[in-house]
Amino acid sequence: MIEYRTVAGEACAEFMEKHSRFIGYAKPVQSEEEAVSFIRSIKSKHWDATHNVYAYSVRAGQAQRYSDDGEPQGTAGIPVLDVIRKSGVTDTVIVVTRYFGGILLGAGGLVRAYSHGASLALEKAKIITMRTCVTAEVCCDYSRYGRLSALIPECGGTIDDTEFTDEVKILFHMSDITLPTFEQKLADITCGQSKIIITGEKFFEI
Repeated sequence: MIEYRTVAGEACAEFMEKHSRFIGYAKPVQSEEEAVSFIRSIKSKHWDATHNVYAYSVRAGQAQRYSDDGEPQGTAGIPVLDVIRKSGVTDTVIVVTRYFGGILLGAGGLVRAYSHGASLALEKAKIITMRTCVTAEVCCDYSRYGRLSALIPECGGTIDDTEFTDEVKILFHMSDITLPTFEQKLADITCGQSKIIITGEKFFEI
């Protein structure tokens, strides 16, 4: 069983700090290419912004990158990356856009502002946990469908699809930890007539 934390979806949040406008964006990504593409889209959207600071972390290649985008070194990109690290998320990119309001914030003020922008974006995007699950299917006759469709969630699984033909085929996913328990209960309620067919493995939100 493998699991990791990421964000549920794309989100943005903004705030004002001494007349400077900060807009934080967060998005789940699967690769550096996706992260870079998102960063470019935000830079294009906010082409007139003073700074578009970013940081990202992806599992593929264990890559972590950041950019101060013209802010004093260490006051922007690293604080955003620190928020990602401390939150324990990966496969995530954050961009914090700043429109300068005419008042200097100082190094400490910049660190706090960019950290706050990143934290707000993460909070809005919602941190979730993804875990490897076994994908599988099981067939049964119609008389056992009701009990079997209830047993899967009882054992911690989730039904993904159901096909009705001359029999019922249920497609589902479940943690490999609870799968043996489900197999035993399945054998009991079907008198050993229904067997699980493992079709693969995939990450799902838990």
